Amino acid sequence: MGASASKVADAKPKKICCACPITKNARDACIPEHDEEKCKYLIEAHKQCLRDEGFDV
Repeated sequence: MGASASKVADAKPKKICCACPITKNARDACIPEHDEEKCKYLIEAHKQCLRDEGFDV
């Protein structure tokens, strides 16, 4: 019964706000200290992570 409960948990859709916390935190920490242009590589890394998780960004 444990295996089927795991499948149900995996079936729930992911929320974009909770996906990729590492790249999100890095991006969010960079932008206030620098401008978006200097943080562009972190922004792109976060977008790629979201795409890898199945989001259309």
